[in-house]
Amino acid sequence: MAITAGFRGLYVLVVMEIGSRRILHCNVTAHPTAAWTLQQFREAVPGDHSYRFLMHDRDSILSTEVDEELQAFGLKVLRTPAQAPKANAYCERLMGTIRGECLDYVIPLSEKHLRTTLREWVAHYNQGRPHSSLGPGIPDLHGKPIGRPTVQRHELPAACRIRIKDVLGGLHHEYWLEEIAA
Repeated sequence: MAITAGFRGLYVLVVMEIGSRRILHCNVTAHPTAAWTLQQFREAVPGDHSYRFLMHDRDSILSTEVDEELQAFGLKVLRTPAQAPKANAYCERLMGTIRGECLDYVIPLSEKHLRTTLREWVAHYNQGRPHSSLGPGIPDLHGKPIGRPTVQRHELPAACRIRIKDVLGGLHHEYWLEEIAA
């Protein structure tokens, strides 16, 4: 839950693909319902998906009706045991990362402001932030997962320069190599 500048509680739903660490979907609401949650899963999981499982906690929003609908998508629903945060360690770590890298530094003014902030942060997370669990790699760069960079450590190729992009107003930065035009 995120608290706005007006002390309003907002709920954040995040859907992550564990294998690639890619965030598939993220949305915000002040009043989560089972119908809203199901719609978020419809938006996150494409019709031609190859996913086999969907794991979630035991929040009351994720009712048996939602689970039945998700099974109709061709997914086997796995519920984590009660009061066992380590059972869903990937999502617990992701939520800690969202808090530590984004929400601890930004006080959302409204639901729209939080949604916009998270959209920018998710793009950074998926396309510009290296993940040590991926070797280090980036979950999604232009639709294609990438692995370890080919540049040797502490060496800059002669025909390249380092480019920098500010994310969230300079809270984070993305770096990449760009070839210098001859």
